Amino acid sequence: MTANPPVRSVDVLVVGAGPAGLAAAARLAAAGAGRVEVVEREERPGGAARYCAQGGFGTWTRPLTGPVYARLLTEAAASAGAVVRTGVTVLDWAHTGPPHPEVPAGAAGEGAAAGPGAVGAAAADPADGPWAAGAAREGAAGGPASADVPRLPGADGGRAAGGAAAPGAPRVTEPAGTARTSAAGASGHRSAPVLTVVGPGGPEALTARAVVLATGARERPRAARLVPGTRPAGVYTGGELQQAVNLFGQPVGTRAVVVGAEYVSYAAAATLRAAGVAVAALVTEADHAQVPPVRAQSARLGRRIPLLTRTTIDELLGHGRLSGVRLRHRDGRTAVLSCDTIVFTGDFVAENELARTAGIRLAANPYTSHPGVFAAGGLLHPGRRAAAATSAGVTAAGAVLHWLAGAAWPAA
Repeated sequence: MTANPPVRSVDVLVVGAGPAGLAAAARLAAAGAGRVEVVEREERPGGAARYCAQGGFGTWTRPLTGPVYARLLTEAAASAGAVVRTGVTVLDWAHTGPPHPEVPAGAAGEGAAAGPGAVGAAAADPADGPWAAGAAREGAAGGPASADVPRLPGADGGRAAGGAAAPGAPRVTEPAGTARTSAAGASGHRSAPVLTVVGPGGPEALTARAVVLATGARERPRAARLVPGTRPAGVYTGGELQQAVNLFGQPVGTRAVVVGAEYVSYAAAATLRAAGVAVAALVTEADHAQVPPVRAQSARLGRRIPLLTRTTIDELLGHGRLSGVRLRHRDGRTAVLSCDTIVFTGDFVAENELARTAGIRLAANPYTSHPGVFAAGGLLHPGRRAAAATSAGVTAAGAVLHWLAGAAWPAA
């Protein structure tokens, strides 16, 4: 790795190509925010949705599977003009960099190479002007998947003709009396975040007028839940299970216990059954399932999957391969349930390492403690469904557009 990687400028850098990141990129690019680039450490964009083969995505009238939902969001971002780069990992960053001129949006990224793994439009023809928004909007409106893409409210930047707010566009609101501070220095320039990334083309430094952190969330694994016992094979999180079955086609066992009683828990049970694995039970500390009663009853009566409430996993048993789990009821009773697979679901935590290393404090809204750095999706609200993450990405994009237009930063 070189000591001083080359520096490249973009207008908006989105870290994470899950639903929140892709939705933010689609709205920003369609609104003419300049060069919008998304970096994703996985080899394919879409986040967890891309390996959740069950339904539950889309809308009630038009349900979608996770992979289709991920594909449509990716196509929406690319057709709007955003560049999506996969296999790119953010290593480190300085949250404030050298002064970044308030150049016309798009000029900073003109002619910059997209790099390996990029998905999206090529650089606009200079004759189209520095904003080059027309071609992006045309692609977003007339692309082959435009009729199927998940609705991204406010894709026109939240403005209708004449400058009025577009119907249905999310509004970025702040409490009455919120103080705002300016990030501009004496020169009138704002400091730009600088991030060091590494991808197939090697390391580089990226500077942007705005950065959107959409790094998502993950489920707590067995170790973080402090479950004692041996360390056998056959222990998964819900995400690991979905990848093993739906991405890699790996066998995962013959009889499984699912820890949790949330939507993701029942989705894991459905994935196990589809893979030919018997589900011995769903186990939860709660008094009842955290899903609508009809969903819980369908699993219990229709698929004969017991739900053990007020129960915890006291110990994992087995050497080499899991052979069973010791259960403990809230009243102190214990029992051993034989299984060769256990799946820990739910209990999501934010993937906040990138924010934490820079000392960035997060809030419930897209604004962070560092001007020019925004956050969205599971990073702020771990465990929410994909539709909520998509909506949060659109809302964060609205905040970014305000910032790029010269708005001051809300005071902490």
